[in-house]
Amino acid sequence: MQTWFQRLIDVSSVASTEASLKEALPGLVRELGFDCYAYLNVQPVRSFAVSNYPAEWQSRYFARDYTRVDPVVAMARAKMQAFTWAAGSLRQVRSKAVRAFYTEAGDFGIRSGISVPIRTAFGHMSMLTLASNKPSLSLETDIDQVAAVTSVALLHASLDHHGAEPSAARSIELTAKQALCLKWSAEGKSMKAIATIEAMSYATVNFHLNNARKALDAASLAQATALATKLKLI
Repeated sequence: MQTWFQRLIDVSSVASTEASLKEALPGLVRELGFDCYAYLNVQPVRSFAVSNYPAEWQSRYFARDYTRVDPVVAMARAKMQAFTWAAGSLRQVRSKAVRAFYTEAGDFGIRSGISVPIRTAFGHMSMLTLASNKPSLSLETDIDQVAAVTSVALLHASLDHHGAEPSAARSIELTAKQALCLKWSAEGKSMKAIATIEAMSYATVNFHLNNARKALDAASLAQATALATKLKLI
């Protein structure tokens, strides 16, 4: 597989546009005997994918927030190195949610694969998965961890450099009042000032800002404001 990872490095390096990179990836994946791929950028709020998985599965995955259930994502976080996986015997899986996830993914032809996670900025994680319809997976050689991580890191950098359009992403929605209060917060206004400006009670402003923070999975109002600004929600 070391040669394949080198080819991924080459493709990521020479791709001059997002389109040329996305065009090259499916063929490269098939050369290795896999059916499809998924680059997954896992963040607390704005997780997204660049993938040729079936569109219906991608939409369902983010609509149901499956990054919280996906056992491959959990293994990636725990291992932080390249690994193989397979649905295998569902009887060996204790969690009903995980069994249901494997079954559902299998219905879309995703039954086994190789995943390579990497650490990205500010404690986040990205990963590349090569997936197969086969129920089990056997490699002729061990995975070269250095080559694997290097190639995926370069792919990550290339996608980021080209501002690649996600094929699917988790949708975050704020109510009009939540967005309004967060916008005033971003402008440096206190909750008391926002209440005066918008003719609301202090408790109402606090209510909307707290719900906005929860929607953004933020630990503080400052983080919620920063995330909403970054995601262009305000």
